[in-house]
Amino acid sequence: MIPPLTGKSAVITGGLTGQGLAIAHALAGIGANVAVGSFVSEAAGRCGDAAAYPDPEQISQVRTALQARGGKVFAAHLDVRDAASIEAFLKAAETECGPADILVNAAGTTAEQPVSGHSDELWLKIIDTNLNGAFRMTRSLLPGMIDRGWGRIINIGSTAATVGWKDNPAYCASKSGLLGLTRCVALEGAPHGVTCVMISPTWVETDLMRRNVDQVVEREGKVRSLEEAMAEIADQNPQRRIIQPEEVAALAAFLCREEAKGITMENIQITGGALW
Repeated sequence: MIPPLTGKSAVITGGLTGQGLAIAHALAGIGANVAVGSFVSEAAGRCGDAAAYPDPEQISQVRTALQARGGKVFAAHLDVRDAASIEAFLKAAETECGPADILVNAAGTTAEQPVSGHSDELWLKIIDTNLNGAFRMTRSLLPGMIDRGWGRIINIGSTAATVGWKDNPAYCASKSGLLGLTRCVALEGAPHGVTCVMISPTWVETDLMRRNVDQVVEREGKVRSLEEAMAEIADQNPQRRIIQPEEVAALAAFLCREEAKGITMENIQITGGALW
């Protein structure tokens, strides 16, 4: 049987770590060529956010692991805040993997800071990564999908898009904005065979989550360990567990199949019953 995404090419931002990497494996596993990019750094420019930036060595490790799936693979640095970086990445990705039929906007960051005293620098970095980055990538790839009459755009959102959370104003604002963008792109692409859906999980067990929770532990004065805090989050979920990246990836893979062509403009939550 021919894998359902044979001949299709996917671009995945934030694809070297976390949910993005899990999605890359899921898409490669059903035949897609995959181009993955993340902001590669040796912890430079952190500016207080919680992003788990991969280091340069991870590029080759991810490339090797994805190539074992059998398709074409491109992996490189990508800064979704920078137009020149996007242009260079997409040019190289198309050369290696072909024109993008699928875009997964999974690049993201967050930080625990209240509105009072929130720095402009950190606010803008979170918005520019989570929302503006998705806009820039979509703006670059949507026209080609429309011209070819087929496309899938998946935005990795959060329950934060619809539920406020103390000390997370920039993150909540960025994910709310991403939901609005999703709906507009879905309407623009609908007559041309292009769908756009947002997947909004609650807490997902990734390095980004652990860094975010660790920020909370630090702010509280280390009255509990990181592992204790993680266990408390799991206990608060009605299923008494933390959602795994592979669960998000499985849904993303289905949404890219031909059978999902009628699913667009939706905000699909993976929560285990949790509100946040």
